Amino acid sequence: MKLNVWGQTDVGLKREINQDTVMVDKELGLYIVADGMGGHSAGEVASAMAVETVQEVVRERSHERKDLSLSILVDAYKEACRRIYYRSENEKELTGMGTTMVGFWHRDEKIYVANVGDSRLYLFRNPNMWQLTEDHSLIQEQIKAGVISEEEAPNVVGRNVITRSIGFEREVNVDTLERELMPGDMYLLCSDGLSGLVPDKKIAELCKNRKPAAIVADCIAAARENGGDDNISVILVQVEEI
Repeated sequence: MKLNVWGQTDVGLKREINQDTVMVDKELGLYIVADGMGGHSAGEVASAMAVETVQEVVRERSHERKDLSLSILVDAYKEACRRIYYRSENEKELTGMGTTMVGFWHRDEKIYVANVGDSRLYLFRNPNMWQLTEDHSLIQEQIKAGVISEEEAPNVVGRNVITRSIGFEREVNVDTLERELMPGDMYLLCSDGLSGLVPDKKIAELCKNRKPAAIVADCIAAARENGGDDNISVILVQVEEI
C-alpha cells in the first residue's frame, strides 16, 4: 500500500498564537496532531514537546518487532507526558501546560493509533465517515452518562473542557486501536479547531466531493468561514494500492 499525505495548520481568526503542532513524517510513517493548552506560549511548548518526543521514541524503537507497535506508541505518549509535566513543574511560566494528541504510526499494512484528549481521527470510506477516536471531554462524559444528547452538545456551556491531556499530570491513560489498511480509505486527523466548528456531515461532504489534495485546505477554509475561533490543524492520509 502507498500512503498519500497532506497536512496543514492555521492560526485561525481569533488567536494570536498557534498552539497546535502537526507532524508529517513520511519516512517513519508517523502522523500526529497535537493541540496545546496553557498560558501565552505554554500550549505551543507542550504540543511541540509532545510531538517531538513521540517522534524521537518511535524512531529509536522502530527496529523492534511489529507486534510491539502499539506498546511502543503508548510508551512514547507516556514519555511525552512525563517530560511536559516535569518541565511545567520547573518553569513557572509553563505551569499547568498540556496538550491533546492524536496520531498513528504506519507499519507494513497496518496503522497503530493512539489518542489523548479531544483531537480526532476519522475514517472516510466512500460514502460514509466514522469517528474512530473517543473524545476525552466533559461533553462526551455527559453524553455517555445520558445527561445530554448528542444533538444538545453543541449548545452546552463548557463543551471545550477536556478530561484527559498529555502533561497536565505525571501519568496518562492512552486510548489505542489498530487497523488493516484498505485501498481507497482516507484517514483525517484534526484538532477541535475543525471538529468544533465544522459538523461531521460537512467534513464528510468535503471528503466525498473534493480531490484528496484539496481536502485539508478546504476543511481549514470551512472552519474559518464558521468563525475560526481556534487554531485549526488537519492531516489527510489517503490509502492507495500500488
